[in-house]
Amino acid sequence: MSKFVMVKCNCGYEQAVFKHAKSKIKCMSCGATLVDPKGGKANIRAKVEKEL
Repeated sequence: MSKFVMVKCNCGYEQAVFKHAKSKIKCMSCGATLVDPKGGKANIRAKVEKEL
């Protein structure tokens, strides 16, 4: 089951992302890459705070 998660970037900005993202997701504050797509469950580089 696919879910959204709240992740926290190294700069402190929190952002909701999809666990099975199909594209690269960057932090809206500093531009760091938070999620890389892998063809299934995405590679989440940021710290996962909670599942939504």
